[in-house]
Amino acid sequence: MMHDPDDLMHSFQLRQAGVRGGIVRLGSAWAEILEHSGNSPAINRLLGESLAASALFVGALKFEGRLSIHLRGAGKLRLLFAECTHDGYLRGIARCEGQAAEQDADLHDPRARLAITIENSATDKRFQGLVPVEADSLSGAFEGYFERSEQLPTRIVLVANGGRCAGIMLQKIAPAGGSAPSPDADAWNRVGILLDTLSQPELLELPVETLLLRLFHEEEVVLQPARPLAFRCSCSRQRVLAMLQSLGPQEASAAVAENGDVEITCEFCNRTYRVDRVDVAGLFAGHPLAPGSASSQ
Repeated sequence: MMHDPDDLMHSFQLRQAGVRGGIVRLGSAWAEILEHSGNSPAINRLLGESLAASALFVGALKFEGRLSIHLRGAGKLRLLFAECTHDGYLRGIARCEGQAAEQDADLHDPRARLAITIENSATDKRFQGLVPVEADSLSGAFEGYFERSEQLPTRIVLVANGGRCAGIMLQKIAPAGGSAPSPDADAWNRVGILLDTLSQPELLELPVETLLLRLFHEEEVVLQPARPLAFRCSCSRQRVLAMLQSLGPQEASAAVAENGDVEITCEFCNRTYRVDRVDVAGLFAGHPLAPGSASSQ
């Protein structure tokens, strides 16, 4: 059987065990994000794992909008950000102090905080859960998040290298009515033990159907059709102008005063937007600014 194509999200259920799950694989989308990274392999590994996790979490929800993961304050890692939209578009960024070595990717730092934010565009509502990081791995940090914020038993395995990244998540389904005990009391413990036998190469490379049957062939696996994933940045000239407008007329005009224009580069995709005095003047009717020639790229 051929390997699955790159950049797919799969949802599944283990009916016998009362467990739902998801598997995410990223190849070409991950390669595009790596092009703009410039980080060490240790930090890139965390970025790839967080991107896989963001897609896993979106696959477990039914909403229109975007879900983002923020991690701050872990050792040399100043910022780790990953985002996935309901229609499968991903972007991410990591920033650290200098070139972080392997040991600098250790997340067990008392200052570290993990936030997961859901922005629902249909209801215009925003939800954010924030927890301290009490684990040495992203998988452990996310499992701790669901335990603290959602009281939802969750197992997550994440892996990333220079070519691909992937993740698998299992979550215990609450019995009907939310109070009756599961007919199979050992099911959650059993599938967790089976998940522990999964190797990183298997998670990265095995066809999803083969992987699930190898792990859970006695649990009545039901696999849903795959959903595509892709890298796409949401930056635009309109967003850049809106950002300058939010600064107010004095600060926005000061930004272009020295050279007559300013270049703003998106950190996610390296696209550059050039804004000059005429552009800024157009943002603030009634605030006279020195004219210039409009241009962008």
